[in-house]
Amino acid sequence: MKAKLLELKSNFRSIFEMVLVSLFGLFVVSALAFQLTMLGLEMAGKTETTMAIGNWFAWHFDGRFKNSPENIMYKAEEHIWVESVTNEVKIGKLAGNRKLEFGVKNILEEYLQERGLDLSSDATQRLKVSIIYLDVLTTKKNISIFHSGEEEVVIRLRGTLYKDGKKDKEVIVEESSSEISMSTLIVDEGGKFNQTSLSNALKKASDKLITKLLGEKKW
Repeated sequence: MKAKLLELKSNFRSIFEMVLVSLFGLFVVSALAFQLTMLGLEMAGKTETTMAIGNWFAWHFDGRFKNSPENIMYKAEEHIWVESVTNEVKIGKLAGNRKLEFGVKNILEEYLQERGLDLSSDATQRLKVSIIYLDVLTTKKNISIFHSGEEEVVIRLRGTLYKDGKKDKEVIVEESSSEISMSTLIVDEGGKFNQTSLSNALKKASDKLITKLLGEKKW
């Protein structure tokens, strides 16, 4: 019985070695055939064809192009694109303000890059965000048996994540701050806010949104 097992083990090793040698030989023959084909194309004056073939191989197998979805080293989870930010605010001084959309998009992109994600228009992960509320809201706080009202600026964002063209997840987040003054708020042409407190609140809202959509940050 022991002799049979040893014989089987020896046969298996021989077969395995033969398969490895065959695969290596096939690889060598294929490489030589490819080189001869490319040489033949060069000699025939087909320079554009050889360049196209070389570029195709580089685009698919060269690590320098790993940010392309067609590259074998491409990791979809490391790339994302903010496809749109729309202002759906119905009331307040920022209702329908297009500069607000630009400002929120800048903050989202900045946060995504801080998270270590690559912003690429070719990304298979795509993000659509809607600003659904940004205005003063009176909130109630309990103080013992009494109630007091406090005005805070509330920000609500809705985010939808798409993967490979299909809707994957949708969430709504909220952030508030009593330090924001809507009466003096200005958004310039570049989407910049004149109040750091609003930028910070939007960044916190973006953090919540992305974390809910993509999960906790990976270091």
